[in-house]
Amino acid sequence: MSEQSATTQEQPTPQVAGTDLGTAAGTESGTETPVAQTGGARESTGAEVSSVTEAAEESATAGSQAASTGTSGSGDAAEGETTADAADTSDDQVENGSLVARLEREGEVAADFLEQLLDIADLDGDLDVDVDGDRAAVAIVDSEEGRVPRRLVGDHAKVLEALQELTRLAVQAATGERSRLMLDVAGYRAERRAALVETARTAIEQVKSSGERTTLDPMTAFERKVVHDEVLASGLSSESEGVEPHRCVVILPR
Repeated sequence: MSEQSATTQEQPTPQVAGTDLGTAAGTESGTETPVAQTGGARESTGAEVSSVTEAAEESATAGSQAASTGTSGSGDAAEGETTADAADTSDDQVENGSLVARLEREGEVAADFLEQLLDIADLDGDLDVDVDGDRAAVAIVDSEEGRVPRRLVGDHAKVLEALQELTRLAVQAATGERSRLMLDVAGYRAERRAALVETARTAIEQVKSSGERTTLDPMTAFERKVVHDEVLASGLSSESEGVEPHRCVVILPR
């Protein structure tokens, strides 16, 4: 995956906790937010304040996120394919190209929104934009001026999840389409992913040796997906049980 840095064009101050953003989830916007072009790293500087985290924590009650997975299909047309098969392959390539373009635009819109939040709160951080499978991915990373405040992750990543939801709403307001964008702060998700993989592998070995199902601790939608993917790769199956925030993964024997 290629990493893209982005710069933003000056835009009006976003309304983080106001009605404009809060009503975005149920309506489609008829206007488009200007999209930043790929360029140098995004930066915002200043002393850490609490405005972003407070707004994010308030949005944590917006709703539970359902775990979702995507599939991608590709491949060269087989030798001796029919004209119809070749046409289908061409259509798939066009569709995949359109998907990537749409996800890239989601990432740019999200990065614009997040940079303005950082500016309002006078917090340090650069923004990296990428496409991860079938999702746009945006990361707030340390800048030359200072480190990203770890309070933007919060206890058990509650602030991070709330910021992600706010950002998805901002993207939906600009594009008129529901977003499944993934947000990371200070590499938290990458570190958490590595730890979850180890946890999943240990549980998988336990299930294989005992022949009995194992239930893991409650996890977020992001965390559950990491475990489900690891279980699937091992040849076993898994399912999610319970209700947020106590929803957990159950690994099943063969």
